[in-house]
Amino acid sequence: MFNLRKKIEMPSPDEALKGRDTPIPTARTHFVNGALLKAPYPAGAEKALFGLGCFWGAERKFWQVSGVIVTAVGYSAGYTPNPTYEEVCTGRTGHNEVVLVVYDPTEVSYEMLLKTFWENHNPTQGMQQGNDVGTQYRSGIYVFSDAQREAAQASMKLYGAELSRRGMAAITTEIKDADAFYFAEDYHQQYLAKNPDGYCGLGGTGVSCPIGTGVSAAE
Repeated sequence: MFNLRKKIEMPSPDEALKGRDTPIPTARTHFVNGALLKAPYPAGAEKALFGLGCFWGAERKFWQVSGVIVTAVGYSAGYTPNPTYEEVCTGRTGHNEVVLVVYDPTEVSYEMLLKTFWENHNPTQGMQQGNDVGTQYRSGIYVFSDAQREAAQASMKLYGAELSRRGMAAITTEIKDADAFYFAEDYHQQYLAKNPDGYCGLGGTGVSCPIGTGVSAAE
């Protein structure tokens, strides 16, 4: 019970594991489309960063979106520099399992990425997603600009109203400025493409987000 409690409470910076100065090794290219995982990205590309539970299934939701150039899984919104997966799983790094989405804004809008985010997990569960329990599974949107922050906040209000109408709990998603993103290990990248029968613990609420149906998140 003590270990479970520690895993669902964010550590303080002083409690966090020390980590390391150098990045852990990862893949060079995307297993599905061959694009480079790391910058430089194509001119005009923009970035988005989301946490919505186990990043294996979360990443697949985004690489399937038309207009997405490349995706990668990693760790962010914590304290420990260059953490390993095993360290993140202890709950002592503060990191979330996240998906970095590099996209062409002329082909897909940030709002449509938000729609993908909201509809493919349950954002009301706090430090948990389905059977996956721990700080690394919390719902989070990590923004790179004021425009992304405004869109994220508006979409949360919009989707929260939809959930409330159906008697569901309040949204627990955190919206923060994007922090350092640490690429996860090679075997985690595009995991479900490499392992089609692999575990995916994601499950949505069954409630559609009205973004993209003539309703703007800014309304």
